Amino acid sequence: MDLSEDEKLSGESDHFPTVTTLADVARRAGVGESTVSRVLRNKGSVSQQTREKILKVAADLNYVPNRIAGTLASMTSKLVGIVIPSVGNTVVPEVLAGANQVLEDAGFQPVIGVSNYCPEREEALIESILSWRPSGLLVAGLEHTDRARAMMKGCGVRVVELIDIDGEGIDIVVGSSQRMAGRKSAEHLLARGYRRIGYVGHDVTVDVRAGKRLQGFRAVMAENGLSFVDEEFSPDGASSVEAGRVGLAHLLGRGAKLDAVYFSNDDLAIGGYFHCLENKISVPGDLALFGYNGLEIARLTPLPLSTIRSPRFAMGKTGANLLLSGGPSQVVDLGFELIPGATS
Repeated sequence: MDLSEDEKLSGESDHFPTVTTLADVARRAGVGESTVSRVLRNKGSVSQQTREKILKVAADLNYVPNRIAGTLASMTSKLVGIVIPSVGNTVVPEVLAGANQVLEDAGFQPVIGVSNYCPEREEALIESILSWRPSGLLVAGLEHTDRARAMMKGCGVRVVELIDIDGEGIDIVVGSSQRMAGRKSAEHLLARGYRRIGYVGHDVTVDVRAGKRLQGFRAVMAENGLSFVDEEFSPDGASSVEAGRVGLAHLLGRGAKLDAVYFSNDDLAIGGYFHCLENKISVPGDLALFGYNGLEIARLTPLPLSTIRSPRFAMGKTGANLLLSGGPSQVVDLGFELIPGATS
């Protein structure tokens, strides 16, 4: 595969930035394209000094090698890359289902990578997927490494960031405001008369969207002269039903007198609900519970959970449609639904 035939993708416009090519790397490094090609393919004999110089220039320019160059370069890619943080719950799969419906109907093949909430792994996945020159890229969230952001800005194809709209987007952004979801959660509990509120969460430094919801909730509390009575974060950062059960037990075990608990998501809230059932804590009489996600199981418990549901399927579907439409860069706020439930 001759990378010296590296391409500039057609269709450059206001919405499609210029792609960094192998020739650009060669000019900046002051060497021939064939030398750059050998270094990037790790083929042939090149001095260590020249190799290091070329690799540094390639990194500085955010160059992504084209793995379908040469004889395949004239083919139109039918691949669409999708990078997600996890497949461990029903939230992300619903987004994927919406996107997949659109892509398959249009004859495109999704290529999915899972970052496990690791920014460096997300960066590597983005580089790997872009090296196959997909027709577009769908990525969960707005927070990325500087290099990942630079690669997506310069890749020459449409990029859609999904789920969250609180931040600076690269091209197209489709989702809901996480901070506003946190605010509305707090407003709901305060409107119901709750004032002594605790928090049970997981690692919000990793799950930044949960962190934004927490910021929104805290802001409303502060505006009303309040703060959390106590907070409990799962020690291993896990988000699970078990972590919620244990987290609420620890929170209450410290003697905090609470009338409500805000959980970072429904998994944790359902675990907290199980703790209340086991210990004969009346919900919401003794303790109100509020989650986030609107999972199906949350409405099937004996007392349907008070929570917020975001339109996840619609996020994936809308994002994929915009990816393929060729329209302008934009932010699409699909909002969310506050479900009063029976636990608050």
